[in-house]
Amino acid sequence: MAPPQSGGGGAAAGDLLETELLAAAASKEDEEAAPAVKATSTSGSPADDERGAGATTSSRVRRGARLAAAQLQEVFLGTRLFPLFSAVPLAVAAQHLRLGRAWVFVFSLIGMAPLAERVSFLSEHIADTAGPTAGGILNATCGNVPELIIALFALHKEKMEILKWSLLGSILSNLLLVLGSSLLCGGLANTGKERPLDRRQADVSIGLLMLGVLCHILTLLSKYSNRTGDIISSSGSVLELSRLSAIVMLTAYFGGLIFQLKTHRQSFEQEDSSESTNTSDDDGSSVIGFTSAVIWLIGMTVLIAVLSNYIITTIEEASESLGIPLRFISIILLPIVGNAAEHAGAIIFAFKNKIDITLGIALGSATQISLLVVPIILIVSWVNGIPMDLDLNLLETGSLVMTVFTTAFTLQDDKWHYLKGFNLTLCYIVIAVCFFTIKALPTPKKVHA
Repeated sequence: MAPPQSGGGGAAAGDLLETELLAAAASKEDEEAAPAVKATSTSGSPADDERGAGATTSSRVRRGARLAAAQLQEVFLGTRLFPLFSAVPLAVAAQHLRLGRAWVFVFSLIGMAPLAERVSFLSEHIADTAGPTAGGILNATCGNVPELIIALFALHKEKMEILKWSLLGSILSNLLLVLGSSLLCGGLANTGKERPLDRRQADVSIGLLMLGVLCHILTLLSKYSNRTGDIISSSGSVLELSRLSAIVMLTAYFGGLIFQLKTHRQSFEQEDSSESTNTSDDDGSSVIGFTSAVIWLIGMTVLIAVLSNYIITTIEEASESLGIPLRFISIILLPIVGNAAEHAGAIIFAFKNKIDITLGIALGSATQISLLVVPIILIVSWVNGIPMDLDLNLLETGSLVMTVFTTAFTLQDDKWHYLKGFNLTLCYIVIAVCFFTIKALPTPKKVHA
């Protein structure tokens, strides 16, 4: 019995060993065949390679087209002012078809509003990489692009009164209309819940604006104190004082930048960083990157330059055709359109009870116009041999002085409410009515000639 039992166990063990060897051989063949199959699949025929490359290229094209469509939608349809974009081609068509100076002016003025708002929107994307304080200054700089371009075209055409009026109107609009309507709307929306405002930025801006006002006042007074019968020497001294004052104003502005961005950076960025953290969730899903924002910003700036040229070319004829004083158009209408971005942004932040950002927008833009744009324009005219000074005439200088002093008294404490905004808005309305009622003046006639 024993031998048969041992023979049967050996046969079973042999069968088991054979099965294991066959399985190991099969698995080895599979492992050796796998790289061959992979190599065969990767090194297909040239036709297959061309089809794969074509599919990759077409997918990239589709992806780029989708990204471009998304950016177009965000840039043009992402604002409530998008219907006004239609005025841009209408202005170009009216200019080339010679439909009338008034139509060209009206369409250009309307088309400037959405372009100015989109410039501010794009500058926010660029400013995100520069930090809160530097980004805010960059945003204000881009927001003043329409005023700067209009001023340069007016300087090129030597329309000095229109140039001075438009820059003056931008300061008045930021300090009275933008800040006033923001305090009014924000105060009504947050009655009893107003946050105390941080006066550090307000003190810096008001101090710089006071320096700008002083330069304008001294230029005006020197014109009257030098009346000795020699008009040429009097105008020469006023021009020399204006150019030296421009250098001082530029020095003061860059000194303020060093104060905010270098020596006292922490004092300004503590509040800014918390506010930027709270507002970063609002626009975190944007499809516009840094490079795309720069490209779009350049395109918008080109369109603004085209419309600014139309405005400066047709403003005098439009004033006569529409029956609106040239001084009113230059001081009131042009700045309202140019400050559309600052106006909308300041009101939105005031509604959210973020009054410090509102102050930064309004005061920062006004300070930049007064101590950066005005001196730069004056120095450019100096280099080109064009006589331009800081004399704004008596009525305009008085309006500027009272505007800065009214704003300073409004922000003298850390409290704000809708009544302060209401008073500032009423001050702007009074100034607007004043310039609208003054129609028969010799100065516009000289500019027209």
